[in-house]
Amino acid sequence: MNWNEKKVLVVGSGISGISATCLLGKMGAFPYLFDENKQKSREQLIKETKGYPKKIILGELPDKELDEIELGIFSPGVPADSPLGKKLREKKIPIWGEVELAYACSKGKVIAITGTNGKTTTTALVGAIMKSSFEEVYVVGNIGIPYTQIAEKTGKEAVSVAEISSFQLETIHSFRPKVAAILNITPDHLDRHHTMDNYIAMKERIGENQTKEDVMVLNFDDPILKGAGERAKGRVRYFSRKNKLEDGVFLEKDSILYKEGGFLREVLKIGELKLLGEHNVENVMAGLLIALSFGVSLDCAKKVIKEFQGVEHRIEFVAEKKGVSYYNDSKGTNVDAAIKGIKAMRRKTVLIGGGYDKGAKYDQWIQSFEGKVKHLILMGQTKEKIAACAKKHGFSSIDLVDTLEEAVNLSANRACPGEAVLLSPACASWGMFSNYEERGKQFKDYVNHLKED
Repeated sequence: MNWNEKKVLVVGSGISGISATCLLGKMGAFPYLFDENKQKSREQLIKETKGYPKKIILGELPDKELDEIELGIFSPGVPADSPLGKKLREKKIPIWGEVELAYACSKGKVIAITGTNGKTTTTALVGAIMKSSFEEVYVVGNIGIPYTQIAEKTGKEAVSVAEISSFQLETIHSFRPKVAAILNITPDHLDRHHTMDNYIAMKERIGENQTKEDVMVLNFDDPILKGAGERAKGRVRYFSRKNKLEDGVFLEKDSILYKEGGFLREVLKIGELKLLGEHNVENVMAGLLIALSFGVSLDCAKKVIKEFQGVEHRIEFVAEKKGVSYYNDSKGTNVDAAIKGIKAMRRKTVLIGGGYDKGAKYDQWIQSFEGKVKHLILMGQTKEKIAACAKKHGFSSIDLVDTLEEAVNLSANRACPGEAVLLSPACASWGMFSNYEERGKQFKDYVNHLKED
């Protein structure tokens, strides 16, 4: 695409919007930066965007401004079906997201990973494997570094490993990963996508532009992904924790095995992993299959996997205080992820949960306590909703608090030596924190300041 003086409206001035604006400016376009929050500092935005925007518009967007616009770039937090999205469509102005923009401006090959849970850990693992095999590797996307931030730097031999959310997949058009993966699909973000069918359709878009020259990696044990496999345009390869496979990666007793072309090889034993939990066995199998499908040697992948210690905020050991172990699972932002956090605990646990209400139901989460969770401390918008659900299922050892600091201090009193405290909210962080990273960092800070005498 010829970006020279192309007038592009960037909607949203968070990290994604800022990065998209800078990329457009570098490509020679005329970006307009818009944010509904009129309290934003214009001077700060000019500084962050290095002066690239032709205009910065805060508060309301006058209709006349759209007369000049040729393309809209929506940040992931802005729904494509928003009133502004409707206006752009009425004017036949295309709407892209940051992923589409980055893909259009980058070179090299892309590995893209999505799923309700596990995508950050799997993306980080695949990124580590790729860095051991290729000279130019970028790990980007929902993992924290905007894809648009590195797009202009990429060379023709570059490998970009991208964690992609359903929000980002709403606005792709030509995005085509060499290897794509959908790790699992369970209910999430229904406040945004409205129905489960819509949510599934968004996840499947990750492979909509693939051909048989590309690979789609899927979880054989996920019933929803069976249908995705039938609809996939790329060559489908599976990983499984529960079934033997003729092609792919699977678990047999305590061994992770790889089978291709009739040849079967043992990769490693579960006991050799440094990651906790059954879900991380699945993440490792997915990451292994993605890497092998991209052409990495089995020995190279195996070496990296054995040394991989996971990612921050996902069942992350924080500290031991007075004989109590504290774990940060702030990335457990939905029920399924939080269930995996509980299953990974190996001792009686005081659980800290609650946060922003995404319209989820919490019955399965409560039922997963199964004698392991001894006490529940709830905070945020959902605290009363979750407490009512817990009591309905006969669990009444509950405290309601107003802040995370209060929750941590109370957890120290509720837990006994030899037990654990787990922050695994089953909810988004919004309303109390800007993101799950901030929530996790504050949790770790409060834990580390607990008195030990």
